[in-house]
Amino acid sequence: MDFNAFREKMVLRQLVDRGIKDQRVISAFLKVPRHLFVEEALRERAYGDYPLPIGMNQTISQPYMVALMCELLELKGNEKVLEIGTGSGYETAILAELAERVFSIERIDSLMQTSRSVLDSLKYNNVVTKVADGTYGWREESPFDGIVVTAASPKIPTRLLSQLAVNRHLVIPKGDAFSQMLYKITKTDKGFDTKDITGCVFVKLIGKDGWEN
Repeated sequence: MDFNAFREKMVLRQLVDRGIKDQRVISAFLKVPRHLFVEEALRERAYGDYPLPIGMNQTISQPYMVALMCELLELKGNEKVLEIGTGSGYETAILAELAERVFSIERIDSLMQTSRSVLDSLKYNNVVTKVADGTYGWREESPFDGIVVTAASPKIPTRLLSQLAVNRHLVIPKGDAFSQMLYKITKTDKGFDTKDITGCVFVKLIGKDGWEN
């Protein structure tokens, strides 16, 4: 299969045609081989306009949603970013193309082992990972120049807000199990500026400041 052609078609029709404008995001999506982040039986569907299962009741998100979340971080290339929910590792790889360093936390060890293997094979040496409750963040590495949460929380985890640098952004879906809103939260000298972006559906963020397991 010509995965390069599928990837180019995905970027044009699913991202550019829907308003993704950040050229660095577009370039990252053209480069990262999404099909390597799903199991072999699903690779011919890897560039489709939908999420796919990756095991353990988790998914690799729809390409557009990944692109939108990454664009909302407004990365220039010299940042340190925190990702909550490594999952397949695909969004981690995109972030690794956009930022100087990526710190990514996954709750499920087996998913982390698989995603880490793919990231290592693609030589993303600027990614640091650990298995932990992502709602605690990664305090010893804070503050971060961007934080992205790839699962939906019933509330905004306060620990993550405290680990965000001033004038930087936290992107997170919030809501119940069936109806959620994607938010962009900007930390300012005076507090937090919150913007609702779009409706969405993500798996639940399990953890101390998320949903109970």
